Amino acid sequence: MTADDSYGRLDDEDYPAYTMGRAADMLGTTQGFLRAIGEARLITPLRSAGGHRRYSRYQLRIAARARELVDQGTPVEAACRIIILEDQLEEAQRINAEYRRAVESANQKAAA
Repeated sequence: MTADDSYGRLDDEDYPAYTMGRAADMLGTTQGFLRAIGEARLITPLRSAGGHRRYSRYQLRIAARARELVDQGTPVEAACRIIILEDQLEEAQRINAEYRRAVESANQKAAA
């Protein structure tokens, strides 16, 4: 990997740059919490060559949302399910919006 490749990854939301310990520190939580949300399949950290968990910024944002729900009294498993459902709803809404735009565009072309 060259220096240019390394610098390009600084902005990559999916690059697994954070160790479990660093991720827990950044979130103000425990490593056990990160393991729990991994076991609930909310996030799946990548593994380093040595087998250590590594987290991306995107995964840390999801973990922060889970922690927010848990801090409000939601059990970990329920918090993970809520976040998964929120994500599925957002994706469905995005697909529906794209479909509506395509139908409107087709209707406008047909009317012209």
